[in-house]
Amino acid sequence: MTHPFLDLPPLTAAHFAAIERRVAALLATEQDVVITQGEALLPLEGCIRGGARPGSTALNVVTGPYGQTFGNWLRDCGAEVVDLTVPFHTAVTAAQVSQALAGHPEIDFVSLVHAEAATGNTNPVAEVGEAVRAHGALFMLDAVASVGAEPLLPDAWGVDLCVIGAQKAMGGPAGVSAVSVSARAWERFAANPAAPRRSYLSLLDWKERWIDGGRKALPHAPAQLEMLGLEACLERIEADGPETVMARHASAAAATRAGAAALGGGLEPYVHEARDAAPVATTLRAPAGTDAAALVARALAADPSLPLVAGGGALSKEMIRVNHYGADATRDVVLSSLAALGAALADGGRRVDSEAARRAVTETWPGF
Repeated sequence: MTHPFLDLPPLTAAHFAAIERRVAALLATEQDVVITQGEALLPLEGCIRGGARPGSTALNVVTGPYGQTFGNWLRDCGAEVVDLTVPFHTAVTAAQVSQALAGHPEIDFVSLVHAEAATGNTNPVAEVGEAVRAHGALFMLDAVASVGAEPLLPDAWGVDLCVIGAQKAMGGPAGVSAVSVSARAWERFAANPAAPRRSYLSLLDWKERWIDGGRKALPHAPAQLEMLGLEACLERIEADGPETVMARHASAAAATRAGAAALGGGLEPYVHEARDAAPVATTLRAPAGTDAAALVARALAADPSLPLVAGGGALSKEMIRVNHYGADATRDVVLSSLAALGAALADGGRRVDSEAARRAVTETWPGF
């Protein structure tokens, strides 16, 4: 008995390296790219544990829950951590980063999330990167949500460690991820006695056994289905054109924001300024006195496939998230999501204008 997911021919080292090159092309990077065989938390933790060490000082920019996680890892490595926390309804500024760096000249590592899908904001990486470069610190960027949805140029922006995942705007599997690594970052890892070695978290193992070996023998058996899924989503992005894919995500975000404003019922954008809003997800503040999780549950009752979720943790009572990324970055999905939210609000006694929301979406995103 055969199955399309089973009995596949082995994924060769040459095939693996070819997929790696396509990831590098997507990122427009000349740095080494390592494709890690696991969800993106794997290389993110590997980067932090390789780059931070006892006695070092890190600036950790917190604009959402992932920034909080990075701070915990950095402290666990023995680093002194300076948290730059900004309200989740906005984005950090380069001026805030510059001020933090000036106040702590000993900072040698900076961590930042590009787009926070969980809170719906996106940060100005190019400007932040300029400030970090001037200071001389190593710069790690979590671009898991932003890759494919908005411009991402690690080399041009001075990013030393750029981590991506395939499961959001790229429309691929969650079980594979990648990181571009600068020469400075490799030097930092090699000089850090606490950096993971002979470990699944170790990026140094990939360099020594894979990159330095001429990419001829894989360190371990690859996650074949996930690698083929990554290759397939790269092919789709290449066929559509990255600019087209990014434009689709930007349109989805603008249309969702406009449609929610027109819908009424007490919904408000969670991220105040459109320039700070991520193209992968639009977050909305539930009306006063309305539980966001309960509202989302009502909205999903008729169609559980809609990309609607309540905020995580403490935000579950106040935040609604429309995840318009990957296959859900379409006008139909935006229209259906807003219609479901409108029906749920109306069931709760709120006055909404679903037709106005529909018009706002189609006017913002015409002819698609």
